[in-house]
Amino acid sequence: MKNRPLGQLLLMGLPGAHIDENLLSFIRRVQPGGFILFGRNIQNPKQLRDLIDTLRKESRIEPIITIDQEGGRVSRLKLLGHEPPNARQLRQSGQEELITRHGIITGKLLRLFGFNLDLCPVLDIAFDEDADNSLRGRCYGKSADEVIKLAGLFNQALQSTGILSCGKHFPGYSWAPNDPHYDLSALPRSRSELEANELKVFRHFATPRKSTSEQLVPDNVVDSMMIGHISYSQLDDSPFPASLSPTIVTQLLREEMNFQGLVMTDDLDMGAIVHHYSFPEMLRLGLAAGNDLLMICHRSELGEEALEHLATFPEEQLDRALQNIARFKERMAPPDPFSLEAFHALDEEVWQLRVETLGEEEAKKRSPEDGKRSPVEVY
Repeated sequence: MKNRPLGQLLLMGLPGAHIDENLLSFIRRVQPGGFILFGRNIQNPKQLRDLIDTLRKESRIEPIITIDQEGGRVSRLKLLGHEPPNARQLRQSGQEELITRHGIITGKLLRLFGFNLDLCPVLDIAFDEDADNSLRGRCYGKSADEVIKLAGLFNQALQSTGILSCGKHFPGYSWAPNDPHYDLSALPRSRSELEANELKVFRHFATPRKSTSEQLVPDNVVDSMMIGHISYSQLDDSPFPASLSPTIVTQLLREEMNFQGLVMTDDLDMGAIVHHYSFPEMLRLGLAAGNDLLMICHRSELGEEALEHLATFPEEQLDRALQNIARFKERMAPPDPFSLEAFHALDEEVWQLRVETLGEEEAKKRSPEDGKRSPVEVY
């Protein structure tokens, strides 16, 4: 693949809600493969759609436009309207139909603003509902089977709207003692425990099943997978976290589980990575591990430096990732027409969903911001 568009390997954050001339010039030069938006990029509905339209217009190859729109505190669009219930609240409601509605409403909202990928569902298991590892309230189940069932409802509903999905955080970090936003930790789990729990979930959402004609069919497989920044000594005896491990990304996810979708690192700006690896190291190891997209959420100014490093990496790794990204992009849906009326109608649906999940009095209370705040809440 000559004249490789190396910027396609980067999923990048943006510094603010508007694109000035310097940032516009940067985007035109780097041509990132995708953009991930946060609260800092959102001011009002029209501004958000205009921002995304500009990103699409200035990209020579249609970009991935993504966001973390899960529900509860990890709902970037709650800055514009009502806060959807989180996975734990939906689970505890005991009404599975509400999870399906949540997936459909979420997909419609994202299509309205111009997104084509949602970074969910979370496929981690809620072993400890109050663990301080950034997953509080975000898990669809307390067992593997419950996550498979309930996250599967959300995944199918989201995909039915044309929005692509992302399972996270492979291969599961609910047992992690620390929040990877701050530092790297090792998961104290045996291989048998992982197989019976975390890996059981991810196998379900990663591995296509065979139909009666022996053809591989998706059957609720997620469209992409995000790799977590946690070390798993029982899966890989190297010092690398999962996101930088060929054993976990290539051998386990790609080869053993036969995952055929897009693979991306979690944010390489997290403490678990930046405290242990230099910028060129994290890029080199991330690509070599088998990731297709390298996520840089908060240091977008390093985009051009990233291109310089990528140009020195093995051609077969670059071509593999670029081909996987191109194949993924063939499935992205275009935005729906935007109107404020359409947004307000969908926002009212979010409110009704919240009331039916929590009751009207509880629905009036948004996610608390007290206690230790992970960057997953801040950005």
